[in-house]
Amino acid sequence: MQINSNKSLKSYFAHIALSILTIASTSVSYAVEAEPQRMSQSLGQIINPKLHRNYTNPAELNRVAAWLKGQMQSYGLDCVDQIYAVDTVHYKNVVCHLDVAAEDKVIIGAHYDVHGDSDGADDNASGVAGVLETARLLAQQSSALKHNLEFVFYTLEEPPYFRTAQMGSAVHAESILAQKQQISAVYILEMIGYFDPDPVQRYPKGLGLFYPKHGNFIAAVSNFQSRHLGANYCQSMQRLQQLDCQRLIAPAFVSGVDFSDHLNYWKHDIAAIMITDTAFFRNQNYHTPGDTLATLDVNKMAQVVNGLVHSLLKPQSLQPKNISSKTSK
Repeated sequence: MQINSNKSLKSYFAHIALSILTIASTSVSYAVEAEPQRMSQSLGQIINPKLHRNYTNPAELNRVAAWLKGQMQSYGLDCVDQIYAVDTVHYKNVVCHLDVAAEDKVIIGAHYDVHGDSDGADDNASGVAGVLETARLLAQQSSALKHNLEFVFYTLEEPPYFRTAQMGSAVHAESILAQKQQISAVYILEMIGYFDPDPVQRYPKGLGLFYPKHGNFIAAVSNFQSRHLGANYCQSMQRLQQLDCQRLIAPAFVSGVDFSDHLNYWKHDIAAIMITDTAFFRNQNYHTPGDTLATLDVNKMAQVVNGLVHSLLKPQSLQPKNISSKTSK
């Protein structure tokens, strides 16, 4: 390249410097990528096809809880069992902390129990594996965090305890009310592993006109109070240029909008979103023996985690702001 003037010379070196910064930025991004193989191994530990982790099998629930606790401790996190009784049977949430001496806290959670005699691969081993991988990556990047983190693995999300005070997330939400003003966000990972490029996607009544027909996206579902969290998550997915992300802002009475643990935080006016593959609106294996490991796309699960990790490493991510978005009618 021929340099004809000092001005051109300055422009040339400015261009080189920008290129170096771009490469450095790309390297940092790559350093916090989720590992599909690691997530696949986690799924294999969570799922036991011979003994299902439902409320009638507390020993199996305890096995999974103990393994999750051990994994989180191996990442350097402090964990406790939040034990409570239902009809004389003891169940537990696993609660783990990553404290960076910040003023506020972010909660990231997923339920680890299943409905009936299902492997519960998508519902919800996929979400549990996602929380594990999110914790591993953020523990490695703790110096960049602007929020204390609390990771929760909930028990008893599924019927017959759904929408009752015995839900693990209901117990947890009640336990943190004294800290309510310090909680800036709750992210619930609920079924993040099933994708289909074909036009299989269904929606609550009246919403189908505004969203894709294919089932090849991840959804960020929020109420109006938590809309900024969904916006930030989808913006992170867009920056990564990986999996498509669709936002839905809707009140709880819209069918399917509050069908997971985030509902127990909404009850207390705590900002919370559900990150989901849309469950039974896409995955016809929902609550059936067909919900198996073979139906999951672990590579796309990893992309879902990438979006969450990157959004939490952005210091401006949890500030409410005026945002235009698709909302329910």
